[in-house]
Amino acid sequence: MDPQDSASAKKSNLGNKVTKVATFYHPRTWKEKGLWWTLGLFVVTYIVVVIVLGFIWSRSPGEFNVRESALAMANQDEKKLVPGYVTTATAIRIAETLLDKPGGYLSNDITPPGIYLDNIPNWEFGALTELRDLVRSMRNDFSRSQTQSLEDKDLQVADPQFNYDSNSWILPSTESEYRKGVRALYRYLERLSDDKTYDGQFFTRADNLNAYLAVVEKRLGSLAQRLAASVGQTRFNTDLAGDPNARQSTPTPAQSHVKTPWTKIDDNFFEARGYTWALLHTLKALEVDFASVLENKNAVVSLKQIIRELENTQAFIWSPLILNGTGFGPMANHSLIMASYVSRANAAIIDLRNLLVQG
Repeated sequence: MDPQDSASAKKSNLGNKVTKVATFYHPRTWKEKGLWWTLGLFVVTYIVVVIVLGFIWSRSPGEFNVRESALAMANQDEKKLVPGYVTTATAIRIAETLLDKPGGYLSNDITPPGIYLDNIPNWEFGALTELRDLVRSMRNDFSRSQTQSLEDKDLQVADPQFNYDSNSWILPSTESEYRKGVRALYRYLERLSDDKTYDGQFFTRADNLNAYLAVVEKRLGSLAQRLAASVGQTRFNTDLAGDPNARQSTPTPAQSHVKTPWTKIDDNFFEARGYTWALLHTLKALEVDFASVLENKNAVVSLKQIIRELENTQAFIWSPLILNGTGFGPMANHSLIMASYVSRANAAIIDLRNLLVQG
């Protein structure tokens, strides 16, 4: 090789190296690298925050003392705890828990982490179902003396508000509609404890309580069936049993196999957990407001047994997943355990209703 060519090549290589070093240390290059590093750090931080919030928001709310909660709303004035006050205050607390728990109301979220969480939204729907049943019973039964009596003006507002679409995120949002229902319940609560004649009323009668428990009985029966179907069941058709003249609109087979899809097992479990959480507090409130009725029917212990079974449904879940083992297999089946507690509570409610009617 020509010495001149060799020298020229060396100079060229040296020039390239100098150019690379100069480019590396150029301020514009560092700004570009800094931008990418900042963007990468932001993305990683966002992912970590979303994951952490997902874990925090996935924790279902704990229990609360219904009497202490009612006293707080009454400014610690025992005289305000008239019949119906504790039940109404409990309905308000259930609604506010749905809206104000960590993460707020998640069922209508369209952004992470709420959009990918499904356990708490199903829990919310279960609790919301019980709240709707309670407010409907307050409107139709507890606040009315006879079938021809007028509806309470605030309960007439609260009932449809809580039945608004549970998944609407805008125009109007679910939260805004439910808060209107909460405000209506607060107005009703205030009128219950004032001194005005014929203002807000709440009648603690055995027939009113029996009508509400009839709704609860059907809810618990449905939940128990859905939970038990986690392992698959072959069921006989008993739709027309007991009435030889009964008819139905469409034919159904004499036997059918029912099995919950594996993607819906945890959904049913957390819906049942949410419903029983709300029902547990409602029954504790009714125990206070209907104390004289329950004592007269010798039914206090029966209601306490129902509450005990419902408390078992709120036990801490040690497993990170809702397990779905076979009935007598080596792995637990959380759905069957929940179904057991729900079924026992349902059976006790049937006995309690008989006591209210015949006791």
